[in-house]
Amino acid sequence: MTPAIERWTSDDPHDARLARGATGLLRTFNEAGVLTAADVHVARRTADVVGEDDETVRLAVALAVRAVRQGSVCVDLGSFGDGGGGGAVDAVGTGGAGTDDVPLPWPAAGGWLDRVAASPLAERSVVRADLGLLYLDRYWREEQQVHDDLVARLGAPAPAVDEPLLERSAARLFPGDAYAEQRAAALSTARRSTTVLTGGPGRGKTTTVAGLLALLAEQAEHSGGRRLRIALAAPTGKAAARLQEAVADALGARPEPGRPEFTADDRRRLSGLQAGTLHRLLGWRPGSSTRFRHDRVGRLPHDVVVVDETSMVSLTLMARLLEAVRPDARLVLVGDPDQLASVEAGAVLADLVTGLGERDGDVVAALVTDHRSESAAITRLAAAIQGGDPEAVLAVLAAGDGVVELVHPDDEAGLTGLQDELTRHALDVRGLALAGDAAGALAMAERHRLLCAHRAGPWGVAHWNRQVERWLGEASGAYLGAAAGAEWYPGRPVLITANDYGLGLFNGDTGVVVAEGERLRAHVGGASFAVSRLGDVETLHAMTVHKSQGSQAETVTVLLPDEAAPLLTRELFYTAVTRARRRVRVVGTPDAVRAAVERRARRATGLAARLRG
Repeated sequence: MTPAIERWTSDDPHDARLARGATGLLRTFNEAGVLTAADVHVARRTADVVGEDDETVRLAVALAVRAVRQGSVCVDLGSFGDGGGGGAVDAVGTGGAGTDDVPLPWPAAGGWLDRVAASPLAERSVVRADLGLLYLDRYWREEQQVHDDLVARLGAPAPAVDEPLLERSAARLFPGDAYAEQRAAALSTARRSTTVLTGGPGRGKTTTVAGLLALLAEQAEHSGGRRLRIALAAPTGKAAARLQEAVADALGARPEPGRPEFTADDRRRLSGLQAGTLHRLLGWRPGSSTRFRHDRVGRLPHDVVVVDETSMVSLTLMARLLEAVRPDARLVLVGDPDQLASVEAGAVLADLVTGLGERDGDVVAALVTDHRSESAAITRLAAAIQGGDPEAVLAVLAAGDGVVELVHPDDEAGLTGLQDELTRHALDVRGLALAGDAAGALAMAERHRLLCAHRAGPWGVAHWNRQVERWLGEASGAYLGAAAGAEWYPGRPVLITANDYGLGLFNGDTGVVVAEGERLRAHVGGASFAVSRLGDVETLHAMTVHKSQGSQAETVTVLLPDEAAPLLTRELFYTAVTRARRRVRVVGTPDAVRAAVERRARRATGLAARLRG
């Protein structure tokens, strides 16, 4: 029997996901909600061009398109085909004709991939059959390129270092047993051209990066007297800002016994470090969203490239990064493999940890010791989620220590408390924005984050943004929000949703609208803009967990949807709670918590298998 596969449902006969001109298997699987119109149209058009009439081959191509749309790089046809029996699908959404466990005419698993491999579609390189998996050509080429570039880097000669100097400085920057783990990771990274540095929140990744950069800058100065060229990057503007701030804080920390000791020379060598987005580092190329100014021909000039929040990097972006980094430059990929993967296709960091870890264990440096004392309950909660133990998660939430808590959706007192807190927070942001205090408003906006799994529905971002605006309007006596004809208002938190290279704004940047005299200006990404200049922007009283990656807040409230929601996964739950520095509130049922912990977000890729060799 085929494993259950998610399907969409709808009551609307004009739903855009319906491919009304489809026939045969494509029509059957579209009407069952397995495929969307986009999946069907790509499969039909490409098959028509090469004259491929086999319905099972057309279905396979549509499933490959569907896989990429859902974040996978490829598709395992063997997981669908059931020898001609009736596979089942799980309904996702509300309404719609049909029932769960609808039998579908899945092709027999045996020989299905072989038929695709023998098709003109494969001859024309539209699709690729490899490793027992089916790829669209672009993603096969990108996965192969990432593998080839990484293997080439691993095979290159190790960079030269002054070992006595390296050891002495490492003992100063990572003193004693408390920093032994970070010292070992920094030393290993300094001796290699490529390293994957992993660890959850509070594990000291940024401290390790700051100390590593001090080690490398000192080595460069002593070997040739020149300044080390360093690039600090992250997938989003918010993540890049956090990286820059964290490194600057580590370098500027007051010297204390038993703590890392950064000298005046260290600070001089690393002065002026600026972090930016990966897109900005690679260089925007007009007319292309997947190609950049720096590539295999025009390499990046940097000696060291550090990328934070690598879990958010898609396969395509990793391919572009690897081809742009000089072969003799050090590449340090930093992140938490337990977080959500990129919104786009791929699970690159998890694949690197698994594949490279088995190929060459020294490439992956894992930090596991928790260095935060103020958020021990959050650490315990995150660890229980990572461990896949729902009862342990519920026990931590039930401890009631004021740091973590579970609020049932039927708990009127708990929801009233949430309403009061959200309203007070929005009022505080608005008060500072009305006073023209942009820095204060931005800092206040970061104090609390309301995180949702979905964009739509009663537990989605759109609903809760409107809800908070309504509460804010009632409390302030003002008409606020698009529904009230006042889309722009002082204190409106905003999220940039698309790259704007002209303004220097990037998807994921956040800001606040501030009153400056009679004008309203949006302060985003360290700059100020007239609100009329911003196009792709959303209100940010609430945001999706995916969009929250790379950011943190003092308090985080996580709204869990019904336990049947397919987006409710362990990775999403872990990512949400680890955005909090001091307090986590989870709004949901115990069943929703259990479902979130037990359900994994699985993506089909072949990268880990390739890297294993």
